[in-house]
Amino acid sequence: MTALEIAANAFTALAILLAGRNSVHTWWTGIIGCTLFGLLFAQSRLYADVVLQVFFVATSLLGWWRWIRGAHGAPLPVTHAGIRTLLWIIPVGMAATACYGALLHFYTNAYAPFVDSAVLVFSVIAQLLMMGRRIENWPVWLVVNTIAVPLYFSRELYLTSALYACFWVNAIVSWIWWRKLAARDAREAALAAAELAPAA
Repeated sequence: MTALEIAANAFTALAILLAGRNSVHTWWTGIIGCTLFGLLFAQSRLYADVVLQVFFVATSLLGWWRWIRGAHGAPLPVTHAGIRTLLWIIPVGMAATACYGALLHFYTNAYAPFVDSAVLVFSVIAQLLMMGRRIENWPVWLVVNTIAVPLYFSRELYLTSALYACFWVNAIVSWIWWRKLAARDAREAALAAAELAPAA
């Protein structure tokens, strides 16, 4: 266990907890954590995870802006993803995992390329859903955490493995909490529409 791993885990844990509480501060703390994890995974030859951290940093900047500004200058509400979105997640995720895993297997010395690629691909999907404040990001994170815990443990990243085990629990709690937030936001939107109706 190194100082780099401890720092990466500390910032990422804070970011994930803030995400579960629907706090916009999840984004800047996540940027720091992802940068540190990128360095850590490079040392462990988990190259798909290095690419993933770069993606996280870039999308965190965009997610930060979207959560604050939303689609029309207002904070983005918590909502469900549409059925069309949900239908492509699994087949596209599996195909992308197979393709990227094969690339790493044949052209790099990556450790566990297909498992590592699954973490990459489904983390990307979860991140995109989170950027849109879609509730379904949390069950996808459950899948990611289930895969990541044994992967990181096998590379002797014990603290990181333990952290992702905690993330698994956090994803369940956050999933329940975001469902309540979505119901609240839907009620507020309905009331606002009802107030505007007589004036229209």
